[in-house]
Amino acid sequence: MKERTRLDTDIKQKTKRSKNAPQKNTKKTVEPKKRTLKNVTQQVTSQSQKSQVKRSRKPAQAKKKKTNLPKVKIYSLGGLNEIGKNITAFECENDIIIVDCGIGFPNDDMLGVDLVIPDFTHIQNNIEKVRGIFLTHGHEDHIGSLPYFLKNMNVPVYGTKLTLGILENKLAEHKLLQNAKLHNVNVGDKITVGNFKVEFIRVNHSIADACALAITTPQGVIIHTGDFKLDTTPIDGEMMDIVRLGQLGREGVLMLLCESTNVERAGHTPSEKNVGVSLERIFLGAKDKRIIIATFASNVHRVQQIIDASVNHGRKVAVTGRSMINVVNAAVRLGYMNVPQGVLIDIDEIKKYPPEKLTIVTTGSQGEPMSALYRMAFSDHDKVSLSDKDLVVLSSSAIPGNEPLVGKIVNELYRRGVNVYHDSSVEVHVSGHACREELKLMHALVKPKYFMPVHGEYRHLIQHKELAESMGMSPQNIFVSDIGKVIEIDSEGARFNGTVPAGKVLIDGSGVGDVGNIVLRDRKNLSESGLIIVVATVSLNEGILMAGPEIISRGFVYVRENEELINGAKEICQRAIIDALDEDVRDWGELKNVVKNALSRYIFAKTKRKPVILPILMDI
Repeated sequence: MKERTRLDTDIKQKTKRSKNAPQKNTKKTVEPKKRTLKNVTQQVTSQSQKSQVKRSRKPAQAKKKKTNLPKVKIYSLGGLNEIGKNITAFECENDIIIVDCGIGFPNDDMLGVDLVIPDFTHIQNNIEKVRGIFLTHGHEDHIGSLPYFLKNMNVPVYGTKLTLGILENKLAEHKLLQNAKLHNVNVGDKITVGNFKVEFIRVNHSIADACALAITTPQGVIIHTGDFKLDTTPIDGEMMDIVRLGQLGREGVLMLLCESTNVERAGHTPSEKNVGVSLERIFLGAKDKRIIIATFASNVHRVQQIIDASVNHGRKVAVTGRSMINVVNAAVRLGYMNVPQGVLIDIDEIKKYPPEKLTIVTTGSQGEPMSALYRMAFSDHDKVSLSDKDLVVLSSSAIPGNEPLVGKIVNELYRRGVNVYHDSSVEVHVSGHACREELKLMHALVKPKYFMPVHGEYRHLIQHKELAESMGMSPQNIFVSDIGKVIEIDSEGARFNGTVPAGKVLIDGSGVGDVGNIVLRDRKNLSESGLIIVVATVSLNEGILMAGPEIISRGFVYVRENEELINGAKEICQRAIIDALDEDVRDWGELKNVVKNALSRYIFAKTKRKPVILPILMDI
């Protein structure tokens, strides 16, 4: 009986433990698993639903918001279908900002023209909207027109320290520096003006302080590269900020405006340091010669390497050429060049030193008439005379169109027995512009929605378009534009929409725009066929030819050796005047046209030439 009682007790305890164990296990193991899975499923489902709701709502909200955003317009007044004269405007509502303001150089048809600047008519008509000019770097084709712009439209100008330092010299020459609104910025600075925020991003180029610009607009970010290349070993140690460009690309770039100058060249642009290696070899091989090096005045890094090589070989350095002197002075003053004390000497002091202890840095690498090197080559320089004891180094490549001028100087130098090194024989120049692989890198970093190639002739723009297409960009999103054409961007996308006034304004001496197509045509005719002046005295009241006509020839024929032709011309003019007076012609303009037309027909019949004919009729 007792044992049965114990058995019942044991069974009850086991049953009790058995009942408790599953409850404990269920509470700790089974139920949490079910809750966790359920919770996770619910959480994922809930997040997915929320995400779908968020995604479904966000585009509608964004579209509604973006529809109300103001349009952005982009148009270039230069730098498209041409080399130089770079200037691009960005417009949004009542705000306009301008990127760069450069000059172009005259072609062979622009006789007597010194410089070419953009037509600022549209900007002048909308000057109340202009918030500022933003400069990418200090080359002439990007800042050279500013004195002509600021003379009539004094707006704020933003640029890095060296860029403004070079600009200050130009403005001082035009007596505009005192009132100019120059704002110094640093790499990384962001300037907000109206609807735009402009960020300066470091790039490498053949001048220090070059920048690309990231322009934030209501429609999105637009990147303007300026002139650039990727130099992994730059002279100043500061490489292009590809990290920031990549960051902007990840965040989303609306449009890329990218330079196209070297799009025809495959591969990568060599580093500027390669020139330093070549210079060292040249200095080692010319220990018994005076070295004259011609390069671009604005290439501060190149000049620095020339000075470094001169110091290493115990040479003094003299600088000649107005633009070279201005740039070097500005670079030294602002700390962009390191020149040991006593190395730089005035050009007037070169006779104090042995020729083999001298280096002369000069302008004229493009063969420009009246440049310092040109005057040296043709014995017209008042300080430097060249001989077979000199070595001339052309540390540049000829800009397209300048090859004949450069060739003319090289031929003259050889004629004088001077040794000449140039880029085709020795690597004494590297470009400052991106080749195809660097352009691809820019596109890959930025990943723009739209693309506009800039800074190049038409063939450059088309080849850059093809490069962008090869990287997967839709042709519909690429805009090969021309000066004056307007690209408009809004919530519906980008498109061409209208034009603004654009063209070329020619600078001849101090005259701005007073030389046009008619004047150029006359100059061309004068250069090709010469001038004939007809002088006669007429009494309009009596309708009588009183004296003459006399024929004066300039650049047409030598009068003494062509008496028969000149006498025939006199008879033609005399008959034309008398017949016109007999027909009661009394208007001076009409009478001059009668003489001009009659003589023109006679001259062409005899010589097949069309000289400029200038009738001068005097009344008694």
